[in-house]
Amino acid sequence: MRAVLETRRKAAAVRVEELEAELERLRADLVDAEEVLRLRTIGLEQYLEALAEEEQPAETVVGPSPRKPVGPRRAVPHRQNAAGVEDLSVDYQAVMAAAAEAGRDGLGARRAAVVLGWDSASASRVEGARARLKRLVERGWLVETKPGRFTLPAEQRTDEAVRPGGGL
Repeated sequence: MRAVLETRRKAAAVRVEELEAELERLRADLVDAEEVLRLRTIGLEQYLEALAEEEQPAETVVGPSPRKPVGPRRAVPHRQNAAGVEDLSVDYQAVMAAAAEAGRDGLGARRAAVVLGWDSASASRVEGARARLKRLVERGWLVETKPGRFTLPAEQRTDEAVRPGGGL
């Protein structure tokens, strides 16, 4: 009887080891799948944002326009084509104000997500905020002084300090 019980115990131990190995493999697969999901979520958000920028309806103006047209309306116009921060959408204006507040320390993506009213614990929201900051860099509104730290260009920082009220 003892030999039978010992054989069953060994078989159970082997089965436990097999299941633990399979569990470790499944955990590794889960980590990989979560990373793919995170990257695809970020890609989808960036695609939808870019699509929304392209599909913004053109405004019809009755009578003469008080401003000189600067080309197609974009959520983030190039800095040299804009009259000022007021040409940006409300969200981008808020990000620019936060960058001005951050000063030389710079604004990070997590803080930008908070400024936009997004959940800063969500990796996809932080990446969406980072994409917006990068877009502002590409269009000349901000500079990335250190990786992940975004500030106003030096000439804008001095202009803002000179202007009463900050202008943002």
